[in-house]
Amino acid sequence: MGAYLLDWLSLFFRWFHVIAGVAWIGASFYFVWLDMSLQKPPEWKAKKGISGDLWAVHGGGFYEIAKYKLEPEEMPKTLHWFKWEAYTTWLTGMAMLIIVYYINATAYLIDPSKVNFGSSVGAISTSLLFLFGSYFIYEVIVRSNVGKNKLAFSITIFVLMIIATWGSYQLFSDRASFIHVGAILGTIMAGNVFFGIMPAQRALVDCVRRGVKPGPEVADLALMARNRSLMNNYFTLPLIFIMISNHYPMMYSHAHGWLVLVFVGIITATARHYFNQKHLGHHQPKFLVIPAIATILLIIWMRPAPIEPLPVPPIKTPAVAQAASADDAMMEVVHARCSTCHAAKPTQQGFASPPLGIILQTPEDMKIHKAKIITAVHTGYMPLGNITQLTDEERQQLVAYASGL
Repeated sequence: MGAYLLDWLSLFFRWFHVIAGVAWIGASFYFVWLDMSLQKPPEWKAKKGISGDLWAVHGGGFYEIAKYKLEPEEMPKTLHWFKWEAYTTWLTGMAMLIIVYYINATAYLIDPSKVNFGSSVGAISTSLLFLFGSYFIYEVIVRSNVGKNKLAFSITIFVLMIIATWGSYQLFSDRASFIHVGAILGTIMAGNVFFGIMPAQRALVDCVRRGVKPGPEVADLALMARNRSLMNNYFTLPLIFIMISNHYPMMYSHAHGWLVLVFVGIITATARHYFNQKHLGHHQPKFLVIPAIATILLIIWMRPAPIEPLPVPPIKTPAVAQAASADDAMMEVVHARCSTCHAAKPTQQGFASPPLGIILQTPEDMKIHKAKIITAVHTGYMPLGNITQLTDEERQQLVAYASGL
C-alpha cells in the first residue's frame, strides 16, 4: 500500500510540476520576446515616458502594449507580479526529488559502483549539500564584481556548471546525476527570481510610489537583476531537456553521460541565443546551423557499440532439451536480478507496479521486450543502481540470450 500511495504522490507532484513549469517558462519566453520586440514609440507616447511599444492580435482582439522608461503617469491600483510560477515550479520539483530519489534512494539515487554511502541518509545528505552548496557558490559569484560583468559572469557560470555536471556523475547514479544538474539549474533560476529580480522590482516600485528618483542602489539592483534574468533565459532549454531526460536512458547511461549533458547544454543554449538575436532583429542562421551540426555529431559519437554475443558452449543433449536448459538457466538469472521489480506484483521495496509496465517472468516476456532489455542491460542502466547485484558475466549472458531470441 505504501508504494501504491507513493506512486499517486509522484503522479500528482509531477503533474503539478509540469503545469507550473509551463507557466513559468512560458511567461519567461513571452517577456523576453516582448522586451526584445518593442519598437520606438511615436513622439506623443515618448513624451508620456514610454520607451517602447508594440501592437499584437490574439483571441479575436487587438492589444496595445507599452513599456515605460521609469514610472507611469499614474501608479496603477492593481500591479501584476510574476513570481509564483517560479516558486511553485521549484517547490514541486523539490517534492519530486524527495518522492522519487530520496524515499527510494537505494534504487534511484545510489550507485554502489561509484560511491558506497553506507546508508540512504548519507546519500541524501550528500545530495542536499551538493545542491545547496552549488547554489551558494553561484550566489557568491553573482553578488561579486564578476556578477556585474555580463561576459565574465556567463563564462564563469558555464565553467562551474561543467564542473558540477562532472561532479554529479562521480557521486550519484547516472539518472540521478542528470536530475541533480537540473535541480541546480532550477534552484538558481528560482533563486534569481527570489533574491535578485523581485527585490529590484520592489525597489523600483517603492521609489515610484514615493515619488523619489531611483538612486545608485536601485541601479545596481537593476543591473544584477538583468544579469540574473539573462542567466534564467539561457538555462530554460537545458532545464526542459533534463526534465524529460529520465525517459531516455541512452543519454544518461552513456559511458560519458556527464559530457553528453554538457554538449546538450551548449547546443540548447546556442539555439536559445538564435531566438534572442532574432527578437532583436538580427537574423543569424549560424546559431541554428551550429547546434544542428553539433546534434548530428553527438548522435554519431553516442552510437552504441555493436553487441557481440558470447559463444555458447555445446551441450551434449537433444536440441529441444538444450534449448529448455538454456531457457531455465537464464530465467533463474532473470527471476533473481530482474523480476523483483519487473513482475506483476513486484517484491522490491518501493515498487507498486512494474516499471513502464514491463513484466519479465517468462522467455516469452523476454522476447517481447528484447530490444529494451538489450539496451538497458548492455548500457548498465538496469538494474537501477544495480540494486540486485547483477554480475558482469550475468549481464553479458543476458544480452547474448536476448539477442538470440
